[in-house]
Amino acid sequence: MKRTSKLVGLVATAALALTACGGGGTSGTKGEAAGPGAKAVKGGTLQVLANAGFSHLDPARGFDGGVNNFYRLIYRTLTTQGAAPGADGTKIVPDLATDTGKPTDGGKTWTFTLKDGLFFETGAPITSADVKWGVERAWDPEIGIGSPYAKQLIEAPASYQGPYKSGDLPTIQTPDAKTIVFHLKKPFADFGSVVAQNTFTPIPKGQGTGNTLDSKPIASGPYKLAEYKPGASLKLVRNDKWDKKTDDVRTANPDVFQWTFGLDPATIDERMIAGQGTDADAIAGTVQAASVARIQTPQLKQRTMNGINGCTTYLGLNTTKKPLDDVKVRQAINLAVNKQTVRDADGGSALAELGTSIQPPTLIGRVDYDPYPSPDHKGDADGARKLLTEAGFANGFTMTLDTRAQPKMQAMAVAIQQALEPLKITVKINTIDTATYYEVIGTTSQQHDAAITGWCPDWPSGATFLPPLFDGRNITPKGNTNLSQLNDPGVNAKIDEISKLADVTAANKAYGELDKQIMALAPIVPLLYEKVLMLVGSNIGGAYLHDGFSGGIDLVSVGLKDASK
Repeated sequence: MKRTSKLVGLVATAALALTACGGGGTSGTKGEAAGPGAKAVKGGTLQVLANAGFSHLDPARGFDGGVNNFYRLIYRTLTTQGAAPGADGTKIVPDLATDTGKPTDGGKTWTFTLKDGLFFETGAPITSADVKWGVERAWDPEIGIGSPYAKQLIEAPASYQGPYKSGDLPTIQTPDAKTIVFHLKKPFADFGSVVAQNTFTPIPKGQGTGNTLDSKPIASGPYKLAEYKPGASLKLVRNDKWDKKTDDVRTANPDVFQWTFGLDPATIDERMIAGQGTDADAIAGTVQAASVARIQTPQLKQRTMNGINGCTTYLGLNTTKKPLDDVKVRQAINLAVNKQTVRDADGGSALAELGTSIQPPTLIGRVDYDPYPSPDHKGDADGARKLLTEAGFANGFTMTLDTRAQPKMQAMAVAIQQALEPLKITVKINTIDTATYYEVIGTTSQQHDAAITGWCPDWPSGATFLPPLFDGRNITPKGNTNLSQLNDPGVNAKIDEISKLADVTAANKAYGELDKQIMALAPIVPLLYEKVLMLVGSNIGGAYLHDGFSGGIDLVSVGLKDASK
């Protein structure tokens, strides 16, 4: 799941079509510095300071923005997002494939041809059979908990459970070592963007069982894993089997990427502000609210980058749980939540805009509207109370709210708890470890009544926002992205209707209207459109905010200004 919430910063976010701005400047061209103001050079060790570790190193399992950004260092897919600031970063370009795919049969069959000179870190050539094997893993009930699009779009028997359990999937054909053909359930005009998803990473045929790739990934990109201590540290070094001549996207500037996990967010801010020693060579996630005022000096502004991250942070309401199965109860919660206090908990206006609709302002076709308005977005307790009375819950009820083990997420949970208290709704806050949070709430048997989460588009199309979150036919026991578990026939039918549109622009416009239809059912409470505010080390070059990764720093282009320091 592209979860924000996917999550802001390097450890958990993804985004779409916005132009980052402000601070020391976030524009520039590939390989040039935005905030740092200088070109990156080859060599050196780039440090990454992070609060939490990666969800999974296995590309079939991870699906949050931070790990998606990381995956591009060690993995390649048939296509990928561009490497550039602004809208250019969301363009889909060839990666392993020679182009973005050739559709036939009215867009129901797609053919891709692999480039020459592609190898795994082992030296073995990457073939179409390896790509097929990697994609087939998406159907494995234990492994395939990441990006859902392969399973949703590629034709497969209902009983198919991946290559380890079910063997070959005949709807993915490999007529030769360089050609792969996908047969879809129905036409899909944007399938060239789908194959940029992590589930289209090649895995050597026969490998990748169980948890093996979580501890030892098999690299096809410019870096390979040298050392990994889950929750503590991770080190990447160059993959000498990667050939730059086959890759127009990755610059692979540093010799080494060194992650340090488990750092307190306030400690990260202190280190980044001081910028001493190897921290001059460091990047990190979004600064904490308490640090915003401290980075306004001219010297620090030269090291800052900021912009909206293109994701929606929301309160998911589990429509299968009583009394949240009553639409009036969900509508009452939408009216009651004080979004101003939620934003204050998040860090204030410098770090977030108030959310009203499901789709963020950066999404093409998005309609600007507010279905549950209240004075200054501070909540309408009287309107909410009226709806609860009509639903038979004038005396309130008790519900459990899941949130991550991060201070600001817990503060946001408290803000929601306090907003619902006057309605006699008792909110019990359940805190889950950040590294496993999305896996837990994506397991339907472990879901509680509500969760603070979020979503970021996977590529520039409305198809990557509403269908993954609200198509009831895609609810799965594990890796579930429909956290509200909404299964509404009208919504499902409209999704089918839009999916038949061959014009992507028309489809995006239709998704903007579908946003209204869904919000009438109130399966979520849109809370915030979060912003990215990052401070980089003084020796960082080639840094820009990538619109395709929640506004995070694009790892495939960043590096050091001086590798000798």
